[in-house]
Amino acid sequence: MSRTVPDRPRAPRAQARPARPPRVRPAARARSRHTRAAAVLLAPFLGLFALCFLAPLAYAVYESLHRTHRTGPLGLGGHPTETFAGLDNYARALGDPTFLAGFGRVLLFGAVQIPLMIALATALALLLESASARGVPFFRTAFFLPYGVPGVIASLLWGFLYVPGISPLVEIAGQLGVHVDFLARDTVLWSLANIVTWQFTGYNMLVLIAQLKAVPPELYEAARIDGANAWQLARHVKLPLIRPALVLTGLFSIIGTLQLFAEPMVLRPLAATIDSGYTPNLHAYSAAFTGDNPHTAAAEAVLLALVACVLSFGFLRLAGRGTDRG
Repeated sequence: MSRTVPDRPRAPRAQARPARPPRVRPAARARSRHTRAAAVLLAPFLGLFALCFLAPLAYAVYESLHRTHRTGPLGLGGHPTETFAGLDNYARALGDPTFLAGFGRVLLFGAVQIPLMIALATALALLLESASARGVPFFRTAFFLPYGVPGVIASLLWGFLYVPGISPLVEIAGQLGVHVDFLARDTVLWSLANIVTWQFTGYNMLVLIAQLKAVPPELYEAARIDGANAWQLARHVKLPLIRPALVLTGLFSIIGTLQLFAEPMVLRPLAATIDSGYTPNLHAYSAAFTGDNPHTAAAEAVLLALVACVLSFGFLRLAGRGTDRG
């Protein structure tokens, strides 16, 4: 007889294990944490930058592309409406000879005033940094003090020194037989340059001194051991090492020159030679708040910003090319 063998119980099949999530490497986790921390720290700055810089710039561009359309006799009837004007406001600004003359005036102003101010600030920085007398902190503070005076106040102070009849400078020059008119057509631009130089030379001097303080003293000692005198030390060691600070002060001076406004605005009631379009900033201000033409003023402001960008990047490129050659 055949005997049937009972089937052996089969072992249950092993269930497929769920795939493990990929492990995050410690380096990747650290980078992600650093990225989140950087985003949190940068968020306030980016928010203020967008609110205080990008938004006004975008609004100025928007205003420059529109114009106000008025109906009725003499444009006094109905409600004014804004219509798209394209580049008409830019064409109107570039076709205004007064606005273009203001650009030429500030470019001439900068071509003379900026090198003079930077040279004076560099000389003061080198003298005060190399001096060992006790009065150096006093003179450093005294030279920097005019920067703490607001531009309007500085213009008022110098305005009293320019006006004939109350100016001691004009009176002293008259006693010496020299006729001086600081507010004449040929001299008023350089009177403004004197105010700006008096106010900002100390600030630039302080920037240069800070750069000189960052130079290792061992370089000075090595140059002295090699027999370099004070002039050679300043020319061949100090000036090349403070080149970044010189570029920075030159860049700030270019931007500040194109923004010249407070000084001619304050001296305008004292000098008949300063008109409403003496500088581009003053022309845009007059167009917006006196001529009731904010759209043209916005176009002029945008053009001024573009010129400032072109000159600034051109100066940086030129300075970088000089560094590469050196």
